[in-house]
Amino acid sequence: MKRHIKYRPNKAVGAFGVVWGCVFILIGLLVVIPVFGAFGVLWTLLAVVITVVNGYQAFGKKYIGPDITIEDEETKPARPDPSFDPRAADHEHITEASYGHTPQKRMEQLETLKEAGLITEEEYREKRKEILGDL
Repeated sequence: MKRHIKYRPNKAVGAFGVVWGCVFILIGLLVVIPVFGAFGVLWTLLAVVITVVNGYQAFGKKYIGPDITIEDEETKPARPDPSFDPRAADHEHITEASYGHTPQKRMEQLETLKEAGLITEEEYREKRKEILGDL
């Protein structure tokens, strides 16, 4: 699924760019062209282009500017690693009840995993025996 997001500066930002562009055009016409010649012409032309672009972005009907495309990938949930036990990762000091893994909760989670097809029947029976063995 692709989404196109367009970022358009608000009118205040465009107007601000137009004002400063006009200032740079005046500086180019009155100071830079008489002093530096060809460089002053380049300066003034760049100031005109920047001013026009800012004015068009602020007050124009169509959009010109960056277009960001975001592609969302459809992903399938990964199968949980049956050998991983989050309780074994340096959390022995936390009781099962406070950790939120009471046998009843674990059985409900196991049933949900089985119904979702994330574990096999064999894995389900094996884990069920383990949970019941912890009682």
